[in-house]
Parts: sequence; structure tokens; C-alpha cells
Amino acid sequence: AGGSAGELGFLGVLLGEDHDVDGFVKATLGPLLEYDDRRGTQLVRTLAAYFGCGGSLTRAKEELHVHINTVVQRLDRVQAILGPDWNSPENALELQLALRLRLLSLG
Repeated sequence: AGGSAGELGFLGVLLGEDHDVDGFVKATLGPLLEYDDRRGTQLVRTLAAYFGCGGSLTRAKEELHVHINTVVQRLDRVQAILGPDWNSPENALELQLALRLRLLSLG
């Protein structure tokens, strides 16, 4: 028995029969999206900028038009929500893929 895309991560999206993109995005980004919705924060946008700038805090703060401390505080909150290994290579890959898929689904 296979798992859902949310359980299998990006491999479930790539190799699964149903290509549950929404399930993968929700499983990967859901806690951040919910936090942003509840609190009016921009953690998902900050994460996208951070990855889009190759992990450069300086370039991310320029893209977001905020102080570098704001970027650091937001990424600290991402870590508090997703766990200390959010930026490990495997998790970073899944987060970046989920961010891209979410953008595509938003049109």
C-alpha cells in the first residue's frame, strides 16, 4: 500500500498515481500558511525570498524591503513552526518545490 503525496513528500508527487500536488503543498507549507492566515504574517513570502536569493539574508531583505533582523526573526519563526531541520537539504528541497507548486496553482 502506498502513502499519500503528503506522506511520501515530493517523491509522492513525482511517482504517485494521483499526483496529489495540493496534498503535498498543504503537508509541506500548511503550518506556515495557517500561521500567516491567523497572524497576518509573511512567513511563506519570506521563505520564498530566502530560497529565491540562494539563502542570502542580505538579498532576501532587499527583495522584501525589510530590515535584515526582520528576515532573521521570520526565519526563526519558520524554524519554531517546522522544526530545527527545516533547512536541511532534503527539507529545503521539499519546501522549495512546494513553494513553486503553490505559485503555479495560484496562477
